[in-house]
Amino acid sequence: MGETHFDLIGVEYAGELLTIRRAAFVTEAQLYGDPHLPALTQTLEELTADLQRPDVVTIGAWVGPRLVGSIRVELEGERANLGRLAVVPDLHGKGIGSQLLMEVLKYLPEQTKEVWVFTGLDAKSTMPLYEGGAGDEDAGTLTESYLRRLLGEDSADVPQPDDTAGLGELGATPR
Repeated sequence: MGETHFDLIGVEYAGELLTIRRAAFVTEAQLYGDPHLPALTQTLEELTADLQRPDVVTIGAWVGPRLVGSIRVELEGERANLGRLAVVPDLHGKGIGSQLLMEVLKYLPEQTKEVWVFTGLDAKSTMPLYEGGAGDEDAGTLTESYLRRLLGEDSADVPQPDDTAGLGELGATPR
């Protein structure tokens, strides 16, 4: 695997992003027994509109010219909501998901005070940088967990991009 680089995903990558999300979320759908996860039912038109929203930032991971992962961030004032973390199945376990979680911090507005991650209940133990128990909610056959990371004024509170120790590899999150 070559070097991974990160950048914003524009609408020109919408088709590729849709394919990556579907491939990544099929495993989650099987795990939770729910083929109707929003990441699997979203249309290309809906995804394109989402990429154009001013309150949504979508970050991609590329290896060479290949888009291999992404994470979606919805901004709400001082809060950033992370979701739809997706990594292509053939590169699971290579740290791309963890790197995306670190890279997202570079794209947050300065006023961001907390980061929330939405994930399936079974995946929350893989995110030790976030506080568990912020909330669980049933969504059909899936129970989503809301995990939170507070960002302080002291830069030591903010994980650095190379500080991925303890963040196990993450697949797709079901939101």
